[in-house]
Amino acid sequence: MTHKKPCQIFFQGMSYRDVQITNSKNRTKLHKEEQAWLQENSYKNIGWDNVINLFSKIEEFLNKHQFAELTLEELFLEADRIGNKYLTSQEISEFNHKLAIEVNEIAEKIDQQFPDTEVEFIDFSTSSKKRYRHKKYIKI
Repeated sequence: MTHKKPCQIFFQGMSYRDVQITNSKNRTKLHKEEQAWLQENSYKNIGWDNVINLFSKIEEFLNKHQFAELTLEELFLEADRIGNKYLTSQEISEFNHKLAIEVNEIAEKIDQQFPDTEVEFIDFSTSSKKRYRHKKYIKI
């Protein structure tokens, strides 16, 4: 009798055991409240369906933390990156061209409002005129 090896099932390129290990590692990255929530709601690391459900829930929590820790500037950049996925390269270049024109016009307005007419010179060639004298202290 020959025993056939069962076909191995993969989830996102990982075997069952790899997904379990990934879940265990990523679960430690979560806050204690989230770990307790997973336990209370019966998310287990045993059985294919449970392992996959746990993996997706942990990813959801980690993604939430990823955006919570971003600065406002990084959030705007991320939103811009996501928005650019839906534009063609021609539309992106048109937008960048219009943006450059607007930025130059704003810079000209600022220069008109706050002209920088003073020229500042710094001369590093002369040495300092202040000299320090060392006093010798004599004990009496």
